[in-house]
Amino acid sequence: MRRLVLGRLIRLVVTLLVVTFLASIMYELLPGDPALALVSADTFNVTPETIEQARHQFHLDEPVPVRYVKWLGNALTGDLGRSFRTRQPVSDAITERIGVTLELMILAQLMALTFALIVAPLSALRKGKLYDRGTTMLTFGMLAIPAFIGGLVLLYVFAVRFQLLPATGYTPLGDGVFTNVKSLLLPAAALAAPEAAVYARVLRAEMVTTLQEDYILMARANGIPTWRVLFGHALRPSSFPLITLMGISIGALIGGSVIVETLFSLPGIGRLAIDSVTNRDFITVQGVVALVTVGYVVVNFLVDLAYFALDPRVRRAGA
Repeated sequence: MRRLVLGRLIRLVVTLLVVTFLASIMYELLPGDPALALVSADTFNVTPETIEQARHQFHLDEPVPVRYVKWLGNALTGDLGRSFRTRQPVSDAITERIGVTLELMILAQLMALTFALIVAPLSALRKGKLYDRGTTMLTFGMLAIPAFIGGLVLLYVFAVRFQLLPATGYTPLGDGVFTNVKSLLLPAAALAAPEAAVYARVLRAEMVTTLQEDYILMARANGIPTWRVLFGHALRPSSFPLITLMGISIGALIGGSVIVETLFSLPGIGRLAIDSVTNRDFITVQGVVALVTVGYVVVNFLVDLAYFALDPRVRRAGA
């Protein structure tokens, strides 16, 4: 266990350093002079003096490694810089918006898991029958539809056609749990649909194999009810790949939230990233990329540890 944790920590730190380094030099990869873009976005008085001043202010005149080390030292203390557009500290801008994105991702994850836990066991039990073929077609359709197309369809059906849910906007949790969840249902459903399909397909495949195990056949021969065999004996050992998949899907949820938050006008991290890219606010984009990277690798690190702790086969293999 100690070796596993140490190895994962080393990989985590290396990943964070590589991604944050690439994020810190991304304006060097863009066409044109980044200092000119900064000045042009901030003032109409563009002169060689103001360009040079911006280059010095944002440390663009320093070597890339020196600039990265300074940024990393500030980031470790919580200072991700200051937006040159709004003059707001990037850490404050992220703090104001991260709650919306976390709510959206948690609700989408819950919806995807609920769908998989309902559909996959019954589909595995009825392998090859009408229900199984129907759910297979449904999940393939959910995988084929992009999040923004699914979001537009949900908007038309539930917000425009039947007016059951709000089309855009976000209601804070402090204004009521019901209205808060209601404002997030459509974007969460659009974000959850592809992940729900993947979860259902993976869990169904695992349960088909598990239902052929000897202990499952013995339990059914002893007269144990089918629902108990399915959910009490077969579901748990079949769900271990699902745990790993949930960690991997964090990246897909973060990427999908960028589109979904823009489509539904949600004030989250994804919308902040889009606005910052549009306004060429490189400092804010750099902070958002760093935060997303940290969140992604930390969640996957925790998933690895949970998988090791829950699955005795992995512990025996490690030993």
